[in-house]
Amino acid sequence: MAARAIRSSSAVSSPSHRAKGTTSGKKPPYTGEPKYALIFRALQRQRAALIRGAEAVVEQRPGLATFPDMNDQATAEADQNFALRIKDRERKLIKKIDEALDRLSTRTYGICEGCGEEIPVKRLKARPVTTFCIACKTRQEQEEHSRG
Repeated sequence: MAARAIRSSSAVSSPSHRAKGTTSGKKPPYTGEPKYALIFRALQRQRAALIRGAEAVVEQRPGLATFPDMNDQATAEADQNFALRIKDRERKLIKKIDEALDRLSTRTYGICEGCGEEIPVKRLKARPVTTFCIACKTRQEQEEHSRG
C-alpha cells in the first residue's frame, strides 16, 4: 500500500511521462528535438530506477529494531535517519527529472532560465536536470555565497 502512495505522489508522478490510457507500461516515444533524444531516454531510465528503489525500500523496510545496548540503538537510528535523508534527496531528484521531462515535452528544455539563451548540449548531458547555463549558474552561486 505504501508503494502505491509513492507511485501516486505528485512529487514523483506526472501523467505526461506515462502513456495515457495504457496499462502496458510502455514509455511514450520521444517526439521532441532529436539532439535531446538520448537525454530524454536517460532521464526516463534514471526516473524508473529511482522509483523502483523507493518502492523496494518501502516494501522491505523493517521496523526499527530495539537493541539492549544504547550505543547499538543510537547507531541503528542514525543509520535509519541517514537512509531517509538519501531517499528524500532521491525524491527531490525525481521531481527535477519530472520537470525536465515536462520541459522536453513542451520544447522548452535547454533554455536557460537566467539569460534565455540555449544551454549547451554538453552541459545538459552532464547535468540533464539543469535549468541554467554555466555563466548564469556561476553568477547565482556567487550571489548565494556573498549573501552567506
